[in-house]
Amino acid sequence: MLRAWFNRQGKTIKQIWPLLPAAAYLLGFLVIVCAYLIGLTFSTETSPGHFLFPSMHTLSTIFTGKQFSKALINTVAFVLVGTPLEIVSGFFLAIILYNSFKFRSIIRGLFLIPLALPALVTATLLFILFDFPGGHINHLLMGKYAVFPQVISHPIDWRGSRFFALGISLLGKAWRDAPISMLILLSGLNAIDPEILDAAKTMGAGLRRRIWHVILPLMIPSLSAVLLLRSIEMWKEFIFPFILAGKYGLLGTLIESLYNDWGNSNQAAAVALILVLCIVFSTLLFLWVMEILKKKVLKV
Repeated sequence: MLRAWFNRQGKTIKQIWPLLPAAAYLLGFLVIVCAYLIGLTFSTETSPGHFLFPSMHTLSTIFTGKQFSKALINTVAFVLVGTPLEIVSGFFLAIILYNSFKFRSIIRGLFLIPLALPALVTATLLFILFDFPGGHINHLLMGKYAVFPQVISHPIDWRGSRFFALGISLLGKAWRDAPISMLILLSGLNAIDPEILDAAKTMGAGLRRRIWHVILPLMIPSLSAVLLLRSIEMWKEFIFPFILAGKYGLLGTLIESLYNDWGNSNQAAAVALILVLCIVFSTLLFLWVMEILKKKVLKV
């Protein structure tokens, strides 16, 4: 019995051995970065070249500032709205591609076009479309293009509003990254036994009932993967709000502003450390919720 246990452990080590160098590199890099962030966050320069550690001065300055609270609220809203939006849009696209129809491969290629465009290019295109006052959206709504009637008489400063600026950033982010959710969810759909869906259809279940009572419960693993990946991406999003939202930034853009514009590496590190903690907390929360859902599905 002991020999069998050692044999199993030996096989496990042989299987994971090729991954150890990459795992050691990633873990070591993570430890170094986190240690550096902690060092900068809890240290204060008392005089040129002299630092006080540990010190809560940097964190107290961050928490009492209005910039951090606004950026945190914007980021939380970005995550809570953007993550479900990407999941729903990716699931809708996956449902379309799941059924066999003519030119499905061409449609699948068209759905992947947003992913092929760099995020900077997509954000720049949206910047041009919603520019003020001469953006194409304003020109279209003002009737300067013959294909569309006049709706407004004066141009709208889309990026001058917190709601519209973050909304445009969110839509651009969701449009570009929806194919990633689509591919993961499509693989989950393909893993479902077609006989189960045929049986549900034979028993009179419509498309909506098949989605809610058959497809979604069986897709919890792939939904969990999409939820975690997309929520993490939303937390650390930078390019779209940096280009489109301007002063209505997120935590990611606040880090860049503190470091480059204000030259305060301590406060930038403090915000980055808070961002990491937010990602860890939300990941653990999502894992806990998905585990509860799995248990409920298994009971059913």
